[in-house]
Amino acid sequence: MTNTYTKPVRIGVQLQPQHADYAEIRRAVAEAEEIGVDIAFNWDHFYPLYGEPEGKHFECWTVLGAWAEATTKVEIGALVTCNSYRNPELLADMARTVDNISNGRLILGIGSGWFEKDYDEYGYDFGTAGGRLDNLAESLPRIESRLSKLNPAPTRKIPVLIGGGGEKKTLKLVAKHADIWHGFGDPEVIERKHQILDQHCADAGRDPAEIERSAAVNAGMTLGEPGDLGEKLHALGTRLFTVGVGGPRYDLSPLRDWVAWRDEKNK
Repeated sequence: MTNTYTKPVRIGVQLQPQHADYAEIRRAVAEAEEIGVDIAFNWDHFYPLYGEPEGKHFECWTVLGAWAEATTKVEIGALVTCNSYRNPELLADMARTVDNISNGRLILGIGSGWFEKDYDEYGYDFGTAGGRLDNLAESLPRIESRLSKLNPAPTRKIPVLIGGGGEKKTLKLVAKHADIWHGFGDPEVIERKHQILDQHCADAGRDPAEIERSAAVNAGMTLGEPGDLGEKLHALGTRLFTVGVGGPRYDLSPLRDWVAWRDEKNK
């Protein structure tokens, strides 16, 4: 049996597609790959989440398709796709397509959605948090089913990342469907979520060590340090550490410290 604590450390960057021209976003993903990050994420929103609310912004999956051609080594994905914005079968087809374009480098990140402005401006029903989670629960098996039917097939079993910390519904979905769980919070919060996820895995008859544990290492706009926050999360079993960076200029210099720390931990 594998063990969560023996998984290799990986470093991700979330290049938030806001307040920037696409040429700058493309430059940033190329630089991230050169630095040596393992995964380049964007996010799935239609408007900036901070700064000028009507500022520049680009659509998630169109950008991922471009990244599939603009990069050669780094894995790519959304942190995370909003389940509400696309029919599950269509999303599966989009994921399969980007997976093939990238030669097997896509991670399918998904969550239930939360940013009400996106829903209002684009005509989606916002509903309730519980209802959106119920919709995600209905969509995940449909995505899995469609992926099994597509021709050509995905190049590999596309890893599924589920983001969110809801203890009764979200983490139960993680235990059933996800290869990666992504959470937010300080080490005390992350430790509690790991324990709850482990229990959901036990209830589902699944080895919890199969699920890679991922965390954001920005607290708001403040970036943690690998020797402090990184070490604390690593001791809890976190193995994927993601730094969020926004436009208009993407300062990726902190990634070099995280990549160096990763390389030391993985010796």
